[in-house]
Amino acid sequence: MGAQQKQVALVVGASRGIGRQIAIDLARNGYAVVVAAKSISNAYDVVPFPPDPNSPQSTISTVEREIREAGGEASAIAVDTRDFGSIQKMMESTVSQYGRLDVLVYNSGAIWWASVEKTPMKRFQLMQRVNVEGLYGTVQASLPHFAANGWKGRVIVVSPPIYSRFFRGKTAYAVGKVGMSVLTKGLAMDWDREGKKDMAITSIWPATAIQSAATERLGSEGMKDLRKPTIFSDAILAMIKAPVDTVNGELELDEDFLRKAGVTNFDKYNLVAGSRPRRIMPAEFPDLKVKEHDDEGTRMDSTKLRAKI
Repeated sequence: MGAQQKQVALVVGASRGIGRQIAIDLARNGYAVVVAAKSISNAYDVVPFPPDPNSPQSTISTVEREIREAGGEASAIAVDTRDFGSIQKMMESTVSQYGRLDVLVYNSGAIWWASVEKTPMKRFQLMQRVNVEGLYGTVQASLPHFAANGWKGRVIVVSPPIYSRFFRGKTAYAVGKVGMSVLTKGLAMDWDREGKKDMAITSIWPATAIQSAATERLGSEGMKDLRKPTIFSDAILAMIKAPVDTVNGELELDEDFLRKAGVTNFDKYNLVAGSRPRRIMPAEFPDLKVKEHDDEGTRMDSTKLRAKI
C-alpha cells in the first residue's frame, strides 16, 4: 500500500523509550508514521545502529531511519511543544506530506518529582507548558484535520487515572498530568455532545514500571520489576481498534486494558524472564461520574456570549 493510501499516525514525543516503541509498532501495523520531538540528528552518523533506544543517541531522526529500513513509512518533524506556532507547523507539515491525520499520540512530557517547596517556579512552568499546554495545543491544532477527515480518528494521551495517591510527593507534576486526563474526559464529552460518533480520545498509563532512560540506574535487581515498552504500544494498538464507545474518555492502564482485550499471559513483556514485576498502580480507582452527570442545566457557551458583546 502506498504512503498516500495508508492511515497516518502522528506520535509526539517519539525520540526514545515508549514513544519510539509506539512509533515503530504503528509502522509495523501499516501506518505511515510521523515522529515528532525536539531532538534531531544525522541518523547516518550513529554507530552502532540502531542506538540504545533509551540513550541520547536515539532521536526522531534515528527512529525514522529504523522504520524506513524495516520497510515502513516514516517522517521526522522537529517540534517544540512549548510553542504553539511550532505545533501548528508540525501539524501542517504532517497533513501536507500525507494528506490526512487518523491517529494522534501525545507522549511528550517533562518530569520533576519533589515536594512543592522543592519545586522551583521555572520547573513548575516547564512541566505545565510541555505537559498540559503542549497537549492542549497539539489537540487544538489537530481538530481541523480531523474535521477534514469526516471526524474519524483517535487521540491517545499518556496521562494517568485520577486518584489521591498520585498527588503525593509530586504535586507540581501531578497538576499537569492530571490536567491532561481532565482534557481527555472533557474532550470526550464534547464529541459525545456534538454527535461525533467516530472520534475517541483515551488516556493510558503503565500499570507496572516500564524500562526507560529513567530506570537505567536501578541496577540488575531493579530490572526484575520492569516490563518492556511493547506492553504499552500493544495496548495502544488495541485501543485504536476498539469500538469508540468503549474507549472514548476512558483513563486506562496498559495491562488492564490488554486483559479486557483478551490477553491473559504477560510473560513476554517482562524485561527479566521468569520475573513477576511489581504493580505500581492501584487495583481499583474512584468512579468520577456523579449521578447528576447528564444534568447540565442551562448550558453556557462563552463564544456565543462574546458574540453578543
